[in-house]
Amino acid sequence: MDTANSINFDCQIRSATPTDVETIFALIQALAAYEKLTDTCTGSIDALADHLFGDRPCAEAIVAECDDLSVGFALFVQNYSTFLTRPGMYLEDLFVLEAYRGRGIGKAMIRYLAGIAIERGYGRFEWSVLDWNEPAISFYQRMGADVLPDWRICRMTGNALLNLSCS
Repeated sequence: MDTANSINFDCQIRSATPTDVETIFALIQALAAYEKLTDTCTGSIDALADHLFGDRPCAEAIVAECDDLSVGFALFVQNYSTFLTRPGMYLEDLFVLEAYRGRGIGKAMIRYLAGIAIERGYGRFEWSVLDWNEPAISFYQRMGADVLPDWRICRMTGNALLNLSCS
């Protein structure tokens, strides 16, 4: 996967580095405020740094940059499908600052992650979405994801994942 995926208006999607941790943590706090969950955002910058870049990383992240400003992030982990007997990708969080929404940044991040999933041979790419977040649900459905009504899990497999990574 290319380390940088250019999109219009001089934005880039790239893998996070240790120097991004403070910014990612600030974006996590902004996400918590958007979701009205600031009281549950109890993590720390040090823990995030350790989990992303420590001796035993358990998560990965990408960042979206526009004009040298980090305006979004996505944090993901590997999961496993017993039915497919293949690893997969679980997107824990995707967030774009409000002033930068509607410009294709979220779509570019989803595409970037789909490319990683294909490159690594993952069988699926999934995430959850809050049931009240209609803009996000509509966005994910337009991208080709199925929103499962009982679980509120978004999943891309097969051709939808392949098509997204190649578009």
